[in-house]
Amino acid sequence: MEDCSQNSKWKYHVFLSFRGEDTRLGFTDHLYAALVRKSIITFRDDEELARGEVISQKLLHAIEESLSAVVIISKNYANSAWCLDELVKILKSKRLSGQQVFPIFYGVDPSDVRNQRGSFDEAFRKHEKSFAESKEKVQKWRDALREVANLSGWDSKDQHETKLIEEVVAQVWKKLELKFPSYNDGLVAIDARLEELYSTLKIGLEDVRFIGIWGMGGIGKTTLTTALYKKSKSQFDVSCFVANVREVSGERSEGLLQLQNKILSHLNIKGMVIETLSQGKDSLRNLLSNKKVLLVLDDVSSKSQLENLAGSQEWFGRGSRIIVTTRDKHLLISHIVLFEMHEIKVLNKSESLQLFCEKAFKEDAPKKGYMELSESVVEYARGLPLALEVLGSFLCGRSISDWKDALIKIKQVPHDDILNKLNKL
Repeated sequence: MEDCSQNSKWKYHVFLSFRGEDTRLGFTDHLYAALVRKSIITFRDDEELARGEVISQKLLHAIEESLSAVVIISKNYANSAWCLDELVKILKSKRLSGQQVFPIFYGVDPSDVRNQRGSFDEAFRKHEKSFAESKEKVQKWRDALREVANLSGWDSKDQHETKLIEEVVAQVWKKLELKFPSYNDGLVAIDARLEELYSTLKIGLEDVRFIGIWGMGGIGKTTLTTALYKKSKSQFDVSCFVANVREVSGERSEGLLQLQNKILSHLNIKGMVIETLSQGKDSLRNLLSNKKVLLVLDDVSSKSQLENLAGSQEWFGRGSRIIVTTRDKHLLISHIVLFEMHEIKVLNKSESLQLFCEKAFKEDAPKKGYMELSESVVEYARGLPLALEVLGSFLCGRSISDWKDALIKIKQVPHDDILNKLNKL
């Protein structure tokens, strides 16, 4: 079976299959909005034009281009030949490409779907008359309903719709994440480091946890934390990545006000404007204390930034995770909350050479004649990812004589000044 994670043709995360007259303006609309809020790319057919008996090529392609399908089986679902054709196509994609299929039995008993009783029996009596010369087609529809009824899904009976929708969105994202390709953004060895850091979040525990990520400038804190944020954000009620805290906050309170407003903007409360830092702290504490929050504060440089953006555990609801990156380990220690500390270390020689070669040669090893020169650059960079990336990009496509001239220049730059001087080559 082809693995969807290796299939680059997908365009949507989710294809929604539903009977318009039953759920379009209610349950399906609310589910669609919830999926979109979680940044799950969802195809929903909103055409209200009269449909023929033959399913459109547009929908067939949309199904093929989707990583998964959510099938909302309602009372009148089987009345529609169009819906049944969709279902047959969806289950074919499941068999051929490993597409995930999530059935929701909305106001119907799964056993009635499986055994085609009640409204489903009535629907097929009509189909057998209308398609008397296409018995094979009607049988495919029956088989498809039996198959989907045997899949693991959700029964809406005795459930609050909002809670059901939350559960569906969470489970869909959890399953889809396993199929996404891993993007390392050019940082060698990020996968192992990411898994190690992800384990420190201990997602699932109800405590409010602060994680401090520290290390020298250019070592890859932001790249690693960005990957961690992408991997984790779907599991929280509110998620916010605040980049460049040191630069944006500056020395004036307006910068911190801007950052407070950015965090609160993720709550989608219209008309909310924070005018003072004190008001901002109160708003953050009052509005986030009952929500499961993922907050990343990247490149923090002062205690005031922490006090105004993430004062204490009491600001956040159960299960929240606050991640702070900084160059200053003591800053984490001095804050009133207890951080779980994680130091980002330099790359080893093998990792350094691989990263440098990816930037300099677009390969994971030096070209013929460049090994000794590459090793000299790697030795000078001392495992600092940003230095390796900048040097590799600068030397990419240049001749050996250009490399030798550049090495003479960079070796005149003290290592401690490397990041400030590299762009002057």
